[in-house]
Amino acid sequence: MMKRTIKQISKMIRIENDITSFEDTLINGACIDTRVIEEGNLYVPLKGRFSDGHLFVETAIQNGAAAAFWQMDVPNPPEDLPILIVEDVLTALQELAKAYLNELDVKVVGITGSNGKTTTKDMVASVLSQKYKVQKTIGNFNGKQGLPLTVLSLNEDTEIAVLEMGMSAKGEIEFLTKLARPDVTIITNIGEAHLQDLGSRGAIADAKMEIVQGLSPDGLFIYMGDEPLLKERIQAYPNIRRKTFGASNENDIYPMNVKQEEFGSAYSTNIAPELSLFIPVLGEYNVLNSLAAIMTGLEFGLSLNEIKEGLSSMQLTAMRMEMLSGMKGVKILNDAYNASPTSMKAALNLVMDLEQTKSKIVVLGDMLELGKDEIEFHREIGRFLQPSKIQYVYTYGELGYYIAEEATKQFGSERVFSYLDKQKLTNALLSVIRGNELILVKASRGMKLEDVVDSLMEK
Repeated sequence: MMKRTIKQISKMIRIENDITSFEDTLINGACIDTRVIEEGNLYVPLKGRFSDGHLFVETAIQNGAAAAFWQMDVPNPPEDLPILIVEDVLTALQELAKAYLNELDVKVVGITGSNGKTTTKDMVASVLSQKYKVQKTIGNFNGKQGLPLTVLSLNEDTEIAVLEMGMSAKGEIEFLTKLARPDVTIITNIGEAHLQDLGSRGAIADAKMEIVQGLSPDGLFIYMGDEPLLKERIQAYPNIRRKTFGASNENDIYPMNVKQEEFGSAYSTNIAPELSLFIPVLGEYNVLNSLAAIMTGLEFGLSLNEIKEGLSSMQLTAMRMEMLSGMKGVKILNDAYNASPTSMKAALNLVMDLEQTKSKIVVLGDMLELGKDEIEFHREIGRFLQPSKIQYVYTYGELGYYIAEEATKQFGSERVFSYLDKQKLTNALLSVIRGNELILVKASRGMKLEDVVDSLMEK
């Protein structure tokens, strides 16, 4: 992580107060949460909707922070503590991250997309780690606050940073990519997430395409070539070097001989048909995302065998198509971190197509941030379910009700159950488990369906 004295920091960003008495204090990284402060951190007191981090500056320093930012327009800065007064706390954090990145000899891979960016990040980092010292975005630190904190966590000797870039509004990806200045950028796909904020898939594509605005002049843009919205928009950037991945054989790289196995996906590609590949995660859409990781590995000079090893040994971020072993031999496909109509259908297709002699159960929660058509999107999922391939359907949430309502028309009321109470859902689910079922759990993050997963695990 960043190791700089306060005096050095004062030369990287503008500090408004006299720091002479503590200018030799060493700062180790930055933190915005007093509960996880590490010794020597710079505490960054951000203002939220319901609280102001300035109220916790003293606590942060008691917990080990070496110093703290303080926003100029907030009254009564403590005079007896190592305080760095700045015009705006968030801006100071972002400028410090940008200045620190400028001082590092590090390449950057920037990744965005409506679905799959976290799994793609994990794949890319695992591949590149076969040859380089790599750090990646931890958790969901991928926005205007999180990405600067990720940058400040980079070690001096890191060779490649793999940075996830999230957004909820136009202009956010542009800001992040111009801060990070990536050498490779990846767009995994264009889905329906953020329709509520942006209004259309075209507007989402425009927002995701902002990632190329920070791409280094000789950098590489890797994108889903099967997406017409991206094929359309790349025409505005004739001088950008680009590679495509996707299911179609019109792409630079596409998969061949895909086979879903118990704990992952086996396949080969057109660029090396004789090379058998494996990723420890299910789903053809994850196979497609791995192609972006392969292209990135080739861009950084890895051999195909190094790439193969990186893919097979990848560690997934939790709750992204995790295959878990539960009670009574139950297999749980935990995809409870996020959901959109596109990713929901992909997960359901996977479950319905898997060869499984025992029964299959799906537990589906609300898909959030879908805008004015949210009810119809949920009804569509209900119609998508196939009674011949799924035994029971359980839904959770007010919008999940519409999945259940449509599914009941095909399954009958004795196989579809809808709940607003998570504990009642869990109890009902536990009552039908006989052993060795396959259970998919999927919803938007706000529904916290990992609680259901925990209840299904072997005690």
